[in-house]
Amino acid sequence: MSDVTKTVQKWHANFKKGTDFDSWGQLVEAIDEYQILARQLQKEVQSSNSHDFTEEQKKTLGKFATCLEMRSASLHCTQSQEEFKLEDLKKLEPIIKNILTYNKGFPFDVQPVPLRRILAPGEEENLELEEELDAGTGAGKLLPRLPSEPGMTLLTLTIEKIGLQDAGQCIDPYITVSVKDVNGIDLNPVQETPVATRKEDTYIHFSVDVEIQKHVEKLPKGTAIFFEFKHYKPKKRFTSTKCFAFMEMDEIKPGPIVIELYKKPTDFKRKKLNLLTKKPLYLHLNQTLHKD
Repeated sequence: MSDVTKTVQKWHANFKKGTDFDSWGQLVEAIDEYQILARQLQKEVQSSNSHDFTEEQKKTLGKFATCLEMRSASLHCTQSQEEFKLEDLKKLEPIIKNILTYNKGFPFDVQPVPLRRILAPGEEENLELEEELDAGTGAGKLLPRLPSEPGMTLLTLTIEKIGLQDAGQCIDPYITVSVKDVNGIDLNPVQETPVATRKEDTYIHFSVDVEIQKHVEKLPKGTAIFFEFKHYKPKKRFTSTKCFAFMEMDEIKPGPIVIELYKKPTDFKRKKLNLLTKKPLYLHLNQTLHKD
């Protein structure tokens, strides 16, 4: 038996293991199996020196990995609106089993997962190290604190956590921070947090400092600081804004602050604001003022 046939058999066995766990209601184990298999397929798709599979087969394997991610996301959050069902996933079994001879179209309209890391379970602890090596994929764009000026105040915002009903389902979540004038025009470069890795219950934890790139005294009247929560949607293959929050000048004071979340699209002029939920779920920040 050739190596490639053995590989395909192993993938098929892993897939069966995952769907078995899934049908028995052992969701944690199912997610683990799906994510490990998605990662293996991903490595095969991205490997430029692998000649075991044609480009077309690699595309199919990439789409298969997308479906595994989508099923994992559905299991993470049982109230998911964009549910990818177990019976849908089971329809893909003939594809993984017969990938070397499969020549029909892919049954679902999905795209291969773009080149991005899929973390296998237990790999999270190496994340910080990998993040530095992997510039541009969720490593964030944070700027250092400005030099101090006599009599001037600088603001550090610590983004602690965000409360969302489907927190566990969000893939690669991060927050962009922008400072806008009354007309919604940027006063500072937009900053991005790294992707959050810790989720519990209805919270995604960031615990990251953002240095506002203007002295507080130099911010014009009517300025607001915006926080846009973004996450990756495998089905649509892009990063989407889920909700936003903002704080205004009179809210700048030392200590913790909790601010409401609003439905997208982000309204930088603050004219049409609709609360995301009636539930007590918010963005939790802490403010530190530095004055010389």
